[in-house]
Formats: sequence, structure tokens, C-alpha cells
Amino acid sequence: MKIMKIAALGAVFAAQFAFAQFKQTPLAYAYNALEGSIDAQTMEIHYTKHAAGYVTNLNKAIAGTPLEKESLNQILGKVSTLSPAVRNNAGGHYNHELFWTMLTPEKNTQPSAKLLKAINESFGSVDAMKEKISKAGADRFGSGWAWLAVDKNGKLFISSTPNQDNPLMDVVEEKGTPILGIDVWEHAYYLKYQNKRADYLGAIWKVLNWKEVSKRYEEALSRK
Repeated sequence: MKIMKIAALGAVFAAQFAFAQFKQTPLAYAYNALEGSIDAQTMEIHYTKHAAGYVTNLNKAIAGTPLEKESLNQILGKVSTLSPAVRNNAGGHYNHELFWTMLTPEKNTQPSAKLLKAINESFGSVDAMKEKISKAGADRFGSGWAWLAVDKNGKLFISSTPNQDNPLMDVVEEKGTPILGIDVWEHAYYLKYQNKRADYLGAIWKVLNWKEVSKRYEEALSRK
């Protein structure tokens, strides 16, 4: 009888999530790998609770609709026509999937020569760019994100969006392809930094994965 109950529960669970199109990508590092900048407890809660909630709720929101057959980028590109549940959760899933790749325990990664040249041309220096992104994140009222993105002409720009919006969405003023995104929701930093968002924004550069940012820059240019 117990085996039959377990099997029945398993069937219900499988049926409930059979439609799930989107899934979390496993982290490429341990929860404690970024200690010093981001603590293990924050990473674990952020990944297993907050980010997991977005993908679960996104799959529920698109269940039984044509959106099940569309890519995340396709969905984001027309969120102005979709429900708030799809907008918020599609954005939340995309943003977090990108954010995890922005981080690395590897020390002192550097922008590629091509990205470095673009940064210098657009902002004057890497340090000036960091200041602008950190300011965009610090000045974001409430919850949101700070971005480094590539516009339709292949130029870099810095922006900030509220909640789980991002530059891929058709509802934002500054549209483009994100290559770097920093989460400034309180759940991303509050356990370690409390209300000191600026300290978090300063520390995150120590674990930034410039190899990934450079790769995304090259990919964004190749699509222009």
C-alpha cells in the first residue's frame, strides 16, 4: 500500500510538471565559493528559493499556452502584450540565469582585448565603467537590476531596470542585449550587508567573471 501511495504521488508530481519548459542551470561553483563578497547562506537561499520560484511560476504561467513553445528571448521581446505573471517570472528567470554566470571564484579575471577597447571608448576606463554601473545599482529605488548591455548598433550602454525587467524587454526605454547584470534586490545582499547596498556593489567586482562578460559581448556583436 505504501509503495502504491508513493507511486501515485510521483505520478501526480510528474503530471504537474510535465509541461515545464524552463529549468534552472546548476551553479558552476559551491554556495560558499564567493565568500568575502557573497556569503554561502545568501547564495543558497537566492538560488534555491528566489530563483527557483521564478522558474516554477513561469512554467505555471505559460502552461497550456502557445508560450510553451517559445524561447525565453521571444517571450521577453513581447512582454508588453503578456500578463504580469509572465513578465515578472520570465524576467526573474532570465536575469538570475545570467547573474549566476556573472560570478566566479576565479581570481582576477579580465575583460578581453576587444571588450576592453569598447569599454575605454564608451566610458573612458574600466574603473569609470564600474563606477557608473555601481551608481546605477545604488540609485535604483527599491528592487531592480544594473546592466551593461549592447545596443542595436553594437555600442555599450549602462542602464537600470525595476523589479525583474531587463533590456531585452519591449517595455524598457533602453533596449539591447545584456552582457553583465547585477541584482540589487535586497535578497541578493541583505544577510551580509543589511542596508549597505553600496558595499555589496563594491564587493561584487571582486568575483565578477570577466571571461563570461567578454564571451557574451562577442556573441552580442555576432548577432548585429
